Amino acid sequence: MGQDNFTPQKRSSTGGGGALPTTNNVPAAGGRTRGFLAMPRGRQIHKTFNNIKITILCGFVTILVLRGTIGVGNLGSSEAEAVNQNLIEETNRILAEIRSDSDPTDPDDPPETEINPNITFTLGPKISDWDQQRKVWLSQNPEFSNFVNGKARILLVTGSPPNPCDNAIGDHYLLKAIKNKIDYCRLHGIEIVYNMAHLDRELAGYWAKLPLIRRLMLSHPEVEWIWWMDSDAFFTDMVFEIPLSKYDKYNLVVHGYPDLMFEQKSWIALNTGSFLFRNCQWSLDLLDAWAPMGPKGPIREEAGKVLTANLKGRPAFEADDQSALIYLLLSQKDQWMDKVFLENQYYLHGYWAGLVDKYEEMMEKYHPGLGDERWPFVTHFVGCKPCGSYGDYPVERCLRSMQRAFNFADNQVLKLYGFRHRGLLGPNIKRIRNETVTPLEIVDQLDIRRSVHGKSESKR
Repeated sequence: MGQDNFTPQKRSSTGGGGALPTTNNVPAAGGRTRGFLAMPRGRQIHKTFNNIKITILCGFVTILVLRGTIGVGNLGSSEAEAVNQNLIEETNRILAEIRSDSDPTDPDDPPETEINPNITFTLGPKISDWDQQRKVWLSQNPEFSNFVNGKARILLVTGSPPNPCDNAIGDHYLLKAIKNKIDYCRLHGIEIVYNMAHLDRELAGYWAKLPLIRRLMLSHPEVEWIWWMDSDAFFTDMVFEIPLSKYDKYNLVVHGYPDLMFEQKSWIALNTGSFLFRNCQWSLDLLDAWAPMGPKGPIREEAGKVLTANLKGRPAFEADDQSALIYLLLSQKDQWMDKVFLENQYYLHGYWAGLVDKYEEMMEKYHPGLGDERWPFVTHFVGCKPCGSYGDYPVERCLRSMQRAFNFADNQVLKLYGFRHRGLLGPNIKRIRNETVTPLEIVDQLDIRRSVHGKSESKR
């Protein structure tokens, strides 16, 4: 709290505590410390080399998938297929994030300072008594409770780059995606934050979520859970609710597979495109332990080597947030895993390519509220990136599929008002029932909203 003039700080790494091996602890020649923030020309050269590495990486992963070398021989055919699909999905997501990891230098900004890679990067001042601070604050501010009508207060967090998309259609689909999230949050009494600012220029790309999550935890003590969701993910089951009571003893809920995590030590064992953090001291500590691999430049490059050496199937490229979290949870299992829940009983995120063409079959056989493969909770468009000028899939296929997902979800909302889309590909709607002089009967029958009325109380 009270960090209006917050700036990223660096504190010396100390022995013990299981510090992540992010750098070599040897000063550069002449005793000068290396800075990882190059001038614009240097960044351009670095970006060029990254593009070359991405091309090589794409070829390597293609061969890897085709040869089936991720070690799924001990699984059933359906499980093996799911794991292979997961590999493709995660690879596409990470490659897309690498390509988007840019933060152009503003000519009006002051000169960038060099940072010593031999000092552990931190997100901010070390906080050790957050649970106590928050407990006192909640008791002093009963109007801002962390439980409303017996349900934990959730803050959904998403966002997009601060600049316009490379094409107008990209901005249009970002609008559809945030409209979809607003609809779900409105129906379920969830608050939402849409971020378009880089809070820490050192943690760009896929690492940008870490400083944002920390800032929101400290600025909203009334929030019990912070729920991160990528901008290219859509809610497609507008009825399903996350079973929070299932996680009473946990502080991090993330989509993942225990076998891939602990038996195979796979780099795709979990997915950080959609996960929940409890607002507590444990979560702040995990963020502090997670962030040091993230700063751009040599630190991230060296950390990537550590991750590739320790995670099965991981190609050689710079550190990404997902691999870093897997490595952290494996290397410091006793410290963290008893508070981590790897969820795979419903689609906290679902790979779009295997879902969007089955929506008609789902509507014929099943109903919303299931959240799994019968009616997916979330459809995640990994590898599409409609806001950029690139993509791992044809743009037309991505946009067509995103439109289908949007209409599939929107029909569940429009049903309350007596309308639906004429099809899953077009914007036009049609009436599905006539007006009546007793409209509340229809509301009682079809309303999927969850009440947020009633007494509120804080619990810790």
